[in-house]
Amino acid sequence: MTGEVSEIALSKQDLREVTAFAAACAEAVLKVFEGDQPDDLRPRDAIGAAWEFARGGERGKALRDRAWAALKAAKSADTAAAREAARAAMSAAGAAYLHPLAKATQVKHILGAGAYAARAAELVAHDDRSVGAEHLEQTAHRATPAVVDVLKTLPGGAEWRRPGW
Repeated sequence: MTGEVSEIALSKQDLREVTAFAAACAEAVLKVFEGDQPDDLRPRDAIGAAWEFARGGERGKALRDRAWAALKAAKSADTAAAREAARAAMSAAGAAYLHPLAKATQVKHILGAGAYAARAAELVAHDDRSVGAEHLEQTAHRATPAVVDVLKTLPGGAEWRRPGW
C-alpha cells in the first residue's frame, strides 16, 4: 500500500544516546541565549531534562513540558541568535521523542539541536557561514557510533558519515 511507513527498532538506550548527542549540541550555545535573557532558565532546564533522561531518567510529561517551555523562551528572546539557541534546547529535550518510524522527517529529532546551534553560532558571528560550517563539523564529531547507527536506519541515513569514518 502506498504511503505506508514502516517502523524501525529503537531501544530506550538508542533514545538515550540520541538525546545525549542533542543535549551536547544545544549546550554548546546555551550561553548565547543566556547572554540575551540571563534570568530565563527555560532552555537550561530543557537541556538539563534531556541530560537527565540520557543518563537514565524517565521520559515523561516533565521532559515534554521543558521542551515546550524552551520553545516559548525562543519566542521571547530579543535576538535571532538567542532564538536559535533556545530552539536547540527545545530540540534536545524533544530528541527523547524520536518516533520509531522509517521517515526522513524523523532525522530532525536527531540533528535538529545541532542545526539550530550551528545557526545560532553563525548569527553571533554576524551571519558568517564558515562559523556555522565549523560548528556543524563539531556536531558531526559529537555523534557516537550509536547515534550514527540510528541515523542509518532512517531513509537517506545510509549516506550519513561522521568525519574520519
